[in-house]
Amino acid sequence: MKLLKYLLVGFLFGIVLTKTEAVSWYRIYEMFHFQSFHMFGIIGTAIATGLIGIQIIKRKKLKDIDGQPIEILDKEDGSLRYWLGGTMFGLGWALVGACPGPIFILLGAGFYNVAFVLLGALVGTFFYGLIKEKLPH
Repeated sequence: MKLLKYLLVGFLFGIVLTKTEAVSWYRIYEMFHFQSFHMFGIIGTAIATGLIGIQIIKRKKLKDIDGQPIEILDKEDGSLRYWLGGTMFGLGWALVGACPGPIFILLGAGFYNVAFVLLGALVGTFFYGLIKEKLPH
């Protein structure tokens, strides 16, 4: 029963992303060709909402669902890895036409060819798990 709330939030998230066309390959194509503000507006709204939410959590010292204080750590030094990771993520997003979240939404909407994307993401995650100890974190 405890997992039901997460399932409901996932369904709500999927509905919102679908209705805003954030899972649309065409909208993503437009974004990477700088032809439309649509996706930039969605991403900008998400960044602003997250920024405001984090500030509220920090200033009001809010607690999680178990009553534990929420601790938000600063990022570690070393911007090169963030640039490389962001570039790889962006290239994958541009090539596939979907970021990881909408993969499941697209599968649920009947776009079964996205299963290949999910398989690639899982294989990539598996190989990262194998070599992560050797990488310069």
